[in-house]
Amino acid sequence: MGRRKKEPRSVHRENIVSAASELFMEKGITTTSMDDIAKVAGYSKATLYVYFKNKEEIVSILVWNSMKKLYDYISSALAQHESTEARYRCICRGLVQYQEEFPFYFRMVLDKINIDFENYDYLPEEKETYQIGEEINEKLKHFLLSGVEKGDLRGDLKIIPAIFNFWGMLSGIIQLAANKEEYIKKSMGLSKSEFLEYGFSLIYHSIAMKE
Repeated sequence: MGRRKKEPRSVHRENIVSAASELFMEKGITTTSMDDIAKVAGYSKATLYVYFKNKEEIVSILVWNSMKKLYDYISSALAQHESTEARYRCICRGLVQYQEEFPFYFRMVLDKINIDFENYDYLPEEKETYQIGEEINEKLKHFLLSGVEKGDLRGDLKIIPAIFNFWGMLSGIIQLAANKEEYIKKSMGLSKSEFLEYGFSLIYHSIAMKE
């Protein structure tokens, strides 16, 4: 324990956050206590409170981490191709990969995030999470506007509502495919990837310029 005390504060915080993430995935956030986190992380409860005020602060770190990962996936997807449809397909594949690698984070970024930073005593990570989300939305805004300018996407798109519908439809179908993979295979005779490709095509054609 003497060696651990000499480690940087950031190392202890990372250890605790990692333990909390495992427990949240296994038991859920609500049913996980600070006692549980301390035990799995290998700290006393008193020591745990040296690094985090409460469970909400740990959750805010995880949401922030998840949003940063999502930003990286979206940025990478948009940088890979020039054509509108190819870039769209890369976004879809990036989101599927993100959900498969980080299913807990994927669910977290769909949850409500704080947007009130004037009338609320917020954590620094909450504001940073919001800002990263706005940067993601800005990237998607440029993607849609570029598609409209090229004549690939409908000119009557209301960009901001389109972005949120875009998120809702894509994340919804990806989560549905993850939750209902066996049912989809049994009832439709489709693999998870085939089901997703069909859904992604439907969504794209809803915003594409009609030929």
